[in-house]
Amino acid sequence: MQVLRTPDERFANLPDFPFEPHYAEIDDGEGGVLRVHYLDEGPRDAAPVLLLHGEPSWSYLYRHMVPPLVGAGHRVIVPDQVGFGRSDKPSEQGDYSYARHVAWMSSLIFGALDLTDITFFGQDWGGLIGLRLVAAQPERFARVAVGNTGLPTGDRPPSEAFLAWQEFSQTAPVFPIGAIINGGTVTELSAEVIAAYDAPYPDDSYKAGARIWPSFVPTSPDDPEAPANRAAWEALERFDRPFLCCFSDSDPITGGGEKAFIGRVRGTEGPSHTTIEGAGHFLQEDAGPQLAQVLIDFIAS
Repeated sequence: MQVLRTPDERFANLPDFPFEPHYAEIDDGEGGVLRVHYLDEGPRDAAPVLLLHGEPSWSYLYRHMVPPLVGAGHRVIVPDQVGFGRSDKPSEQGDYSYARHVAWMSSLIFGALDLTDITFFGQDWGGLIGLRLVAAQPERFARVAVGNTGLPTGDRPPSEAFLAWQEFSQTAPVFPIGAIINGGTVTELSAEVIAAYDAPYPDDSYKAGARIWPSFVPTSPDDPEAPANRAAWEALERFDRPFLCCFSDSDPITGGGEKAFIGRVRGTEGPSHTTIEGAGHFLQEDAGPQLAQVLIDFIAS
């Protein structure tokens, strides 16, 4: 496996991103090692709040949520998925798979960091991967929150909006990461913020993971990961710790996705589910402080 590593100078002076990098080494699945980056802010002896990003963002997406969560006394951990942000980037699309992403994050969260008493929030692929972790080791999680995500098994047809996005990701001659993020927000991002989302990718050779990821979403019942997601749903149905849905009101990709969880996951019976208003797919960009407060209140309750 050939691995690319974005030069550190690409991350210098990014707007509103003063956080120190942290790294852990994990098994790449082929006998080699991958270096994975994560933010680790707040008191080390506090219970962790784990925030997982999706496609095609990185930990920069959570920059407006980390300070209020830390201010409320929480330890906040925000990994970069392999292939994204400051984490190592295998250079070939064939190096990636849904199962490998789950294994890589499991190695970081359960292995290198050995986190317990976790409050988890996942959006987009952060949910597709993070919910598999919850299902695998539910005893490590004190509570779960999800927004603009799902755990598809391919048993229901995907939306036309998602199929169009999936087709674009595989065929477009140019894959402009920052512009894609901007297209998934209600607010217009500044040129500096768009450039920050582009920072991990000096050229297209660094985008193999970002390019291939949408194709791994199960869209048919015979998808390779459909059985694993069905098994994860069975575990989630038994998950009786608090489970909060906080989807946004302006996401054409995942709109209404909370209905898949509420009433099916046992833990959804307690929390007061909320809708984040005035926010698109990347609700962390449109309403980061508001979403952070939702998590703060969720933990306190």
